[in-house]
Amino acid sequence: MTHPVIRPATPNDLDALVRIEEAAFTGDRISRRSFRNLLASRSAIVILAEGDEAPGAYAAVLLREGTALARLYSLAVLPERGGRGLGRALLREAERQAFERDRIALRLEVREDNHTAIRLYRSEHYRPIGRIDAYYEDGAAALRFERTLRGEHRVDTGVPYYAQTTDFTCGSCCLMMALARDAAVEPSPRLEIRLWREATTIFMMSGPGGCEPYGLAVAAHEAGLAAEIHVSTAGDLFLEGVRSAEKRHVMALAQEDFRLRAESYGIPVAIRPVSIDDLRECVATGGTAIVLVSGYQMFGQKVPHWVLVHGDDGRHLVLHDPWVADERGESASDAANLPVPYDAFARMARFGKVGLKAAVFLHKRSA
Repeated sequence: MTHPVIRPATPNDLDALVRIEEAAFTGDRISRRSFRNLLASRSAIVILAEGDEAPGAYAAVLLREGTALARLYSLAVLPERGGRGLGRALLREAERQAFERDRIALRLEVREDNHTAIRLYRSEHYRPIGRIDAYYEDGAAALRFERTLRGEHRVDTGVPYYAQTTDFTCGSCCLMMALARDAAVEPSPRLEIRLWREATTIFMMSGPGGCEPYGLAVAAHEAGLAAEIHVSTAGDLFLEGVRSAEKRHVMALAQEDFRLRAESYGIPVAIRPVSIDDLRECVATGGTAIVLVSGYQMFGQKVPHWVLVHGDDGRHLVLHDPWVADERGESASDAANLPVPYDAFARMARFGKVGLKAAVFLHKRSA
């Protein structure tokens, strides 16, 4: 058999799609009407695989509006055409097309007893992210899988990756990664904690505090980098949601100290929302940017989170996310050099009800 030809499905393929669906599945079938809607939808991708014969497999992908996520809605192969690589070819093309439409991850559900499909997904580096009881009509459970999409053209800026070892040191880890490239600093858990101590807000809504932009800039300056602060609002930050008056008072004092020290060092401060163009210019001039994002957008928790933007491929900002979700089966390869579409990053680069935007631009200090 020749290599399968993958092509977009058209309304003329409706009969073929229904034939494949009915042969591949005994329940939870997509109806003819639903296929017709998928083919007409701008937020869906439907592709067919052909070999020497008529279409023998299809894949349908849903593009979730307002997110950088895609979902593999269905992948089906005629039983008599199994074992010929049609499913794998469709899966890879689905990933490529989802990435071209600015999606950074492809998710899917699969029957827990569909061992053939599970072997395919695992062999293509999909990681399990959950289980849903009684997901299918007959009561069978579904396993959820996800793969980070990276495209064919990788950006390598020489910034090493380091995963945070605590829940609260994302900011210091971002600074440490920048220092590793631009100041020849060796990352370590000891340095991670030291930089956190030098840049922390002391407290947060609960537990130890995270880093704040003025503190990160001061720590970067003292470590030998040139820093520039961008914040969308002046004054104290991250006090929203902190109920204890004593904690708010201590946080305000810590931040006042950071602001005064930043001023004494002559660190530039821009009181305006950082833009995608600002970030692109920073990395184009050899810099990196520690950027505040919503933890909810990144890993489903409503906490402030820092990531390090260090590259730009013309459509995506490339970042290191120091948080590796071990409980979701992630590894460092899932969090390093992550290409995020400009629009998606603009949505996630804000925190809280006030939509706080903050970033610290870092460059090698001029001799």
